Amino acid sequence: MRWSETFRKPPFFLRLETYLRPGDQPISSDENSRDPRIVPLVILDYGSLSAKLRQMRSIMRMVLLSIRNMWQGIKSVRQNPRKGQVLIDQQSLHELERFAKARGICDIGYTRVNRSHIFKGFKILYANAIVFTIEMDKLKIKSAPSPDSLKAVWSSYYQIGVVVNEVCDFLRARGFNAYPGHAIGGDVQYIPLAIDAGLGYSGKNGLLITRKNGPRIRLAAVFTDIANLPFANENPHKWVRDFCDSCNNCIKKCPADAIYDQPKADASGAPVFIDHTKCAVPFSNDNGCTLCIKFCPFSFGEYELIKEQHEKAIRKRR
Repeated sequence: MRWSETFRKPPFFLRLETYLRPGDQPISSDENSRDPRIVPLVILDYGSLSAKLRQMRSIMRMVLLSIRNMWQGIKSVRQNPRKGQVLIDQQSLHELERFAKARGICDIGYTRVNRSHIFKGFKILYANAIVFTIEMDKLKIKSAPSPDSLKAVWSSYYQIGVVVNEVCDFLRARGFNAYPGHAIGGDVQYIPLAIDAGLGYSGKNGLLITRKNGPRIRLAAVFTDIANLPFANENPHKWVRDFCDSCNNCIKKCPADAIYDQPKADASGAPVFIDHTKCAVPFSNDNGCTLCIKFCPFSFGEYELIKEQHEKAIRKRR
């Protein structure tokens, strides 16, 4: 029996369904949605649980705080006004963005949620999403794989979890409905959600490549029924995938040979970038690995300079 194939949902107290009220109308995944994976169970199946338990000593506090944030955020759905405002004025939107960025958020994007991005069997409460990125510490990620890089990852999980809960409180105080989607244990695939919001594009390593910090970020979202958010209509970062085809640094540096040269398709037809059964081994044995982030040129290089050099190379080939 594979634990990760058998148990696909978090415990009941971390599920939206537990806190829904009569009259709530959650939005379900569609038939093409991807099955979720609970990372600790993947490690139990394919990685070294004993190594992961040894590493957990250094991050246990952040893990527990992140889970508490998630629990507090999910149960807070009962505080929504339900028949709240569905139109936001520009001043309130600017105040929201200032509020989030003052708490460490790097980028903010807006999108309508594609139901195929909701994990199979999961639900969200509102159809629109505000997507957030937060930076992972540059020097600590440079040290990967190390206890410091592992702490940087979990510190970011915790910080962005605090922010999305606070953003929900901010919106509810002004009469809007909101529901936090946390970086750990989320109900949706955050990378395609962020792509739809125009925040970046998926690289060959399957991670979101952003303008400011490359893949050196964590993602979370706030779901809402505000109807007039400035939804993204296009994504200016699609060129990144073409660059990845000429780079392949993440493939060369992956200690498990887990990154596909070209994405494969899962049963739903969605792209799969990494063999998680291989990735789980260094991930569990060596402080979360993180080498595909560390060695990505976008993590520490200038986005616009990389783009300019890439475009020059294309012109030369022509």
